Amino acid sequence: MPSAACDVLLDDIEDIISQEDSKPQDRQFSRKHVFPKVRRRNTQKYLQEELRPPSDSTIPGIQKIWIRTWGCSHNNSDGEYMAGQLAAYGYKITENASDADLWLLNSCTVKNPAEDHFRNSIKKAQEENKKVVLAGCVPQAQPRQDYLKGLSIIGVQQIDRVVEVVEETIKGHSVRLLGQKKDNGKRLGGARLDLPKIRKNPLIEIISINTGCLNACTYCKTKHARGNLASYPIDELVERAKQSFQEGVCEIWLTSEDTGAYGRDIGTDLPTLLWKLVEVIPEGAMLRLGMTNPPYILEHLEEMAKILNHPRVYAFLHIPVQSASDSVLMDMKREYCVADFKRVVDFLKEKVPGITIATDIICGFPGETDQDFQETVKLVEEYKFPSLFINQFYPRPGTPAAKAEQVPAHVKKQRTKDLSRVFHSYNPYDHKIGERQQVLVTEESFDSKFYVAHNRFYEQVLVPKNPAFMGKMVEVDIYESGKHFLKGQPVSETRVYTPSISKPLAKGEVSGLTKEFRNRLGNHPNGTSDTYPATQHGSAYSRMVLQMSQFDCALKVAAGLFLLALLLHFWPESMLIM
Repeated sequence: MPSAACDVLLDDIEDIISQEDSKPQDRQFSRKHVFPKVRRRNTQKYLQEELRPPSDSTIPGIQKIWIRTWGCSHNNSDGEYMAGQLAAYGYKITENASDADLWLLNSCTVKNPAEDHFRNSIKKAQEENKKVVLAGCVPQAQPRQDYLKGLSIIGVQQIDRVVEVVEETIKGHSVRLLGQKKDNGKRLGGARLDLPKIRKNPLIEIISINTGCLNACTYCKTKHARGNLASYPIDELVERAKQSFQEGVCEIWLTSEDTGAYGRDIGTDLPTLLWKLVEVIPEGAMLRLGMTNPPYILEHLEEMAKILNHPRVYAFLHIPVQSASDSVLMDMKREYCVADFKRVVDFLKEKVPGITIATDIICGFPGETDQDFQETVKLVEEYKFPSLFINQFYPRPGTPAAKAEQVPAHVKKQRTKDLSRVFHSYNPYDHKIGERQQVLVTEESFDSKFYVAHNRFYEQVLVPKNPAFMGKMVEVDIYESGKHFLKGQPVSETRVYTPSISKPLAKGEVSGLTKEFRNRLGNHPNGTSDTYPATQHGSAYSRMVLQMSQFDCALKVAAGLFLLALLLHFWPESMLIM
């Protein structure tokens, strides 16, 4: 390659510098007027924006979730457990449906209106482009319904895997977990009782003592979802109660599809469980029994009367009669007659003075005649139940009663109105005016004007909104009564008794996060857990830990850059000459 011509021979590379070029000292003099500019910004805000995933991100564990529950206290307990697990893994539980990224809809299959609300909520979620996870008895009983196609479902016995289902749904997948929990082939009561939960009311713990039942009522769809009886062991239930009291709970509700049948599958019974529970209830705290059908309570009347007389157990029992006609009860396959129901009620009213008996009645069941209905009216007039749930019959798909010849709709409607009129013709609490009662305050009234308390018989007593009363046992004088309530004025200088053995959790706070639980998650963020199967797919918790590590690292880098800029600004001039 030919070389280029050169007219001047250079002895040194530095000779390239001409006289017009700046000398080193000139460059140094100019540098005196150049200062490094420190860029000021909100480091915390900047880092949060840098770490925030893009708007189209599908990384689970950071989304907002809205949970809606319909139905019984058992369903409400399931909803609390699902909320607790999701919150423990980093999801934010919100009460604003429009603000949520995913809707968790926990359904009830007892009556058509409840399922209609559920179906409409699914439609609304889809219209608003929300991710949807379905739970409860409707999808469990009939998962192949057209309006459930393509949607994720969590079964009633699989609620401990809700994080897994939510994660996959957020990624755009459809997941269905509908299996039964078994141990050596024996069906279990359901998910573990020591899972985290967010109580709707931090003062009230709802404990499901068993799932399913032993009956085969011809109108019941819940049986298709909850199945046959499966009871939790007594020691697990007692431990759950003790944990609840340690978290500030002052009232426990025992719930199931039939509490009276508890233990028949595991060689024990309801009275045995109750005597164990009352041993751990602190003074001033209360226990409320759930619904029990007449056949199973008949065997334990003596023991049940003793338990209902216990000072830490509400003298209250919910015993559904459904109809006062033996022929209708036979068609329902209720496995008792009206005489059995009366025997239970009469015995308890005699042995537990003042006891509140609540009951249910179905109007317009297939084959119910006018005479059948009049027998039911007479029963209500005789016993004047203070708490009565009147339901118009709704045929549920897949049940034997749905295939029977139906009572005309207008007849069902009229019978429901007629029985409601009878119920509202008497006031069960007038004789209580002037009494002095001890009441336990646990919530606020719907109109926000009063606090709601309950007396020994689980009758609703409205008291003034004094924050010092919440979660306390207060002595009041009854001065007014209504159809469904009493009003009480606190006795002056009365001692306000605190039944809780510790301060209640804040509303929305996750319960069940024991030291052992925290250590398990902290030490093994990517490992598997018997309690949390979702961790095998990389739990949201591990991602949350990773995000925190990234945040710490970025914070250190930003601090280092800031210090370097200050260093350049104030460094001695002599050290800058290279």
